[in-house]
Amino acid sequence: MLARSTEYAIRALVYIQLQNWKEKRPGVIEIAKEIEAPEAYSAKILQVLTKHQLVSSMKGRGGGFFFHNDQTSLTLFKVILTVEGEACFTKCGFGLKNCHDINPCPLHDRYKSIREGFLKIAKTETIQTISQKIAEGKAYLKSAFINE
Repeated sequence: MLARSTEYAIRALVYIQLQNWKEKRPGVIEIAKEIEAPEAYSAKILQVLTKHQLVSSMKGRGGGFFFHNDQTSLTLFKVILTVEGEACFTKCGFGLKNCHDINPCPLHDRYKSIREGFLKIAKTETIQTISQKIAEGKAYLKSAFINE
């Protein structure tokens, strides 16, 4: 449902938040490694996020990426809009250009409810609430492998 760049952006922001809570400012190399994303691609995504002031950065010793103390609720919706626009909230689940209530695709009604549910999640979940779940051990940022 989300573009890969958006997935990386969300994971990067969550990782930055987790590190900021430890009073650390991670750099691009560290972030890319921790979110399991290519370094150059991560750098481009972080550049977009910084340009749109979703996160801040500082160069030099002690630099890295960080949230200002007054940034307490960055919604997934805002991140998604910044990285890929609103298409994931409006596009047809069947891939048709002119799908709508009057001229529906075969999946229209079922996919519409999925989009609406996802929109609700995106508007209520924040980078901070997701980060808190990870900090409490209720969720994970990296892929977990279970030994059988």
